[in-house]
Amino acid sequence: MTATPLAGLRVLEFSHTVMGPTAGLLFAELGADVIKVELAPDGDRTRRLGGFGAGFFAGFNRDKRSLAVDLKNPEGQAVLHRLVPGADIVLENFGPGTMEKLNCGYEHLAPLNERLIFLALKGYLAGPYEHRPALDEVVQFQSGLAWMTGPPGQPLRAGASVIDIMGAMFGVIAVQAALRERDATGKGQRVSSSLFESAVFLMSTHMAGMAATGLEMRPMPARRGAWAIYEVFKTAGEGQLFIGVTSDQQWDRFVEEFGLQELAKDPRLVTNVTRLDERDWLIPAIQEVLIKLPQKEVEERCERCNVSWAPVAQPADLFEDPHLLATKGLVDVFVSRFGGGDGGTYAGLPALPMEFGANRDRPGLVRQPPRIGEHSAEILDEAGFSAAEIEDLSMRGVIVNAD
Repeated sequence: MTATPLAGLRVLEFSHTVMGPTAGLLFAELGADVIKVELAPDGDRTRRLGGFGAGFFAGFNRDKRSLAVDLKNPEGQAVLHRLVPGADIVLENFGPGTMEKLNCGYEHLAPLNERLIFLALKGYLAGPYEHRPALDEVVQFQSGLAWMTGPPGQPLRAGASVIDIMGAMFGVIAVQAALRERDATGKGQRVSSSLFESAVFLMSTHMAGMAATGLEMRPMPARRGAWAIYEVFKTAGEGQLFIGVTSDQQWDRFVEEFGLQELAKDPRLVTNVTRLDERDWLIPAIQEVLIKLPQKEVEERCERCNVSWAPVAQPADLFEDPHLLATKGLVDVFVSRFGGGDGGTYAGLPALPMEFGANRDRPGLVRQPPRIGEHSAEILDEAGFSAAEIEDLSMRGVIVNAD
């Protein structure tokens, strides 16, 4: 088994922002040849985002080749159509109806390749909402995720594009299932995943909990906890760490390690179930002990007594995380303000969180994020276009050829 099990597949990716590029990244780093089809002349608009979105392009577009085509031009559409017979997968996350307007919808491309699998990454699956535009943040509020995340009365989106990324993952899973079916039938098909239904899936346990208990769900900061010690604690100075004591055996080890003999003897704290009823005074009592200890000492003690713990990290801490550095968990990606070109820097960004085989091989970096149209000539040459055709298309602006 290798870390590139999808080698030999070719993907045409029509995408922007996070959801589509994440799906393309998954295919690419698992070995597929992913051609990022960018709209000429400006390319993926994500290249020009600022603020929170400034890292989107570099974060999700490595290991791909860029083909920039004017898809509003019938000649550009014809160029794309010539690539479809050699493709296994088309994926897109444009707004409802956009691919159809560009004559690149499933009904336009499927007749060109009966084995084609078409992945539509959308805001909503089929139904009353399917024509609405959607965003990660929109569906976090719509699904109840934001309500569950923030304090009561203060709904709050998650601190990353979790629904975009999860929707992409479900889309890739759907494609893998369709590939398996294609092996048996020889036929491709359209598959889809969505933001809203992905966010709703995250509500499964909350909905089941309501059904099981008959109680309304509380937002996570005010939830009815399943474990008595499951909390962020302060340590001496400015330190903070999360500690989770999730079994009675862990409780015994925890109180012994931290010298909490009085708590160990208290009959109210014998089991997790009884400890839950004592949280109002128990958590402050533990906090009083931990705040006198240096952060490093608390971490070492938690490690010794084998309870779950973690420092309260910030994104910047991950660049130097010893576990990630020791396990090829970060790959050196060229990050540029405008996605490719000069004026950037290399940064260690997260590798795909998976490993393969007895050697536990990790997917790695093969290509840096591409410049707009960096591989246009190369891709069209592979598809049988002559050098004269490529030059003519480039001269007339039907493609951008940055080679």
